[in-house]
Amino acid sequence: MSNESNISYKQEILRKGIHLASLSIPISYIFFTRENMLSFLIPATILFVIFDILSKKVQFFVNLLLKYFGQMLRPHEKKGKGFFNGATWVLISATICVLAFPKIITITGFTILIISDICAALIGRRFGKHGFFDKSWEGTISFIVSAIAIIFIYYNMFNLPFSYLVIGIIAAVIGGFVEAVSKVIKIDDNLSIPISVGLVMLVGEYLYGLSGQSFLGFLN
Repeated sequence: MSNESNISYKQEILRKGIHLASLSIPISYIFFTRENMLSFLIPATILFVIFDILSKKVQFFVNLLLKYFGQMLRPHEKKGKGFFNGATWVLISATICVLAFPKIITITGFTILIISDICAALIGRRFGKHGFFDKSWEGTISFIVSAIAIIFIYYNMFNLPFSYLVIGIIAAVIGGFVEAVSKVIKIDDNLSIPISVGLVMLVGEYLYGLSGQSFLGFLN
């Protein structure tokens, strides 16, 4: 099992508390159109990318990042290593998902990213004893269980077809494994989780949808 964070459990809770704020993205998307979301996400993503680049090259921005977010940064982030920080990847991922996937899939995949990633990180770090790739089985199982719970919640909340439930559970399991291997294959899990969940649901819905139980039109 990896000691990937190299930060205290208290700092991890703080990081995930900030991460939880990203839940505003899928919640907002329930009520707003794709165009509304992109009108916010694209400028925000551009600004975060620019700041992220500057915070690795210009001392003023380096100091600004360390002053306000230093407590939450992992050692490699403080040293300016890595492509982008987590918050930037979240916005890049959200923009890609809104552009690429139907609304219900983006909302599902992004909710899983936020909630299940938090569950995997906190439970895995606290109770993880059995290594699984660069994570722990305990963290991965908590990811999958929480992701399936999200599928059930949306299934009932929006009165979705049974196909959503079946395909969503499959996507939740695959998403859990993707989360576990993301660091090994060097892809940020803020990007790999919602895109993997989205692709599984899109392909699964196409195959299942041949029976006439498509869920892609819901919430559009």
